[in-house]
Amino acid sequence: MKNWIRLFATTVLLAPLAAIASGKVVVYNWSEYIPEDTIERFTAETGIEVVYATYESNETMYSKLQLQKNAGYDVVVPSTYYVAKMAKEKMIQPLQKDLLPNLKHLDPALLDKEYDPKNSYSIPYFWGSTGLGVNASEMDIAAIHSWKQLWDPKYKGQLLLMDDVREVFHVALLLNGHSPNTKDPAQIKQAYELLKKLMPNVLVFNSDAPREPYMAGDVNFGMIWNGEVMMAQEEDDTIQYVYPDEGAIFWVDSFAIPAGAANVKEAHAFINFMMKPEIAKSCVEYVGYATPNKTAISMLDQELRDNPVIFPPADIIEKGEFQSDVGEAIEIYNRYWQQLKVGQ
Repeated sequence: MKNWIRLFATTVLLAPLAAIASGKVVVYNWSEYIPEDTIERFTAETGIEVVYATYESNETMYSKLQLQKNAGYDVVVPSTYYVAKMAKEKMIQPLQKDLLPNLKHLDPALLDKEYDPKNSYSIPYFWGSTGLGVNASEMDIAAIHSWKQLWDPKYKGQLLLMDDVREVFHVALLLNGHSPNTKDPAQIKQAYELLKKLMPNVLVFNSDAPREPYMAGDVNFGMIWNGEVMMAQEEDDTIQYVYPDEGAIFWVDSFAIPAGAANVKEAHAFINFMMKPEIAKSCVEYVGYATPNKTAISMLDQELRDNPVIFPPADIIEKGEFQSDVGEAIEIYNRYWQQLKVGQ
């Protein structure tokens, strides 16, 4: 995690979050998910001070907001299915579209989805995928093509899995021939039984900076986000990304405003700023995920626009599946997830 992020996170811990003053916005985002100079540019342009903190999973973000009555945050960045869940539970508030004129730059194909019709509660920031990470200097990447290969006994104690219940269960449900968004307790249990067989192969769960164990040589194979591979390749191009035959996991991370936000206008100003084409372009270049900002895409170098790791071809997208809210069934997932992680 970057030092500047630690600094902003510390500021959040020290700030009286229950009474944030006007002219300030408190942003709670995934770690390493924004260029280092973007906060400074926003403050220079608007005069609004940014207090910044980070999290490593949707579950962490959700729990903190739920248990601490929104915890003083003005902007959060939930993934696809958490947008629907949080809207249903009235944890996020409807957006004021008149304060978001830069919405015109977004691709209509990525708006008005099932998880948030008419984008009443969220604005997409990045979209991406979860697939297979491979250290090509240690493995034959041409031989890697399937989620099933994670279960090969030769990888005992060697794999990295995302520290995310839905992503890991997505793989097992897919291999069992079920919807990754199932609410059926029997199907979820069947996926759990399959994952129990995978656990001996797992070395680490990591959703903070999953590229780092690959780059350090601690793992050579496992799950990874596509943008993490792009970031890794800036230093080590042997870290490669593979779209599994069965289909990748697709997701959208979106800006939303908690129901109890103290600085609503400032939150809208921040979201609108992040949709400026030049800002969205710099975010793609820094983070390595796909932007929904069609104007920004036209400004990218051709090499990035043509990179299938960032912008997968249509057949890859067609084969993959986006996650959706599973309602109360998430409690079943979470129970089995905890059992897996403690070795039960």
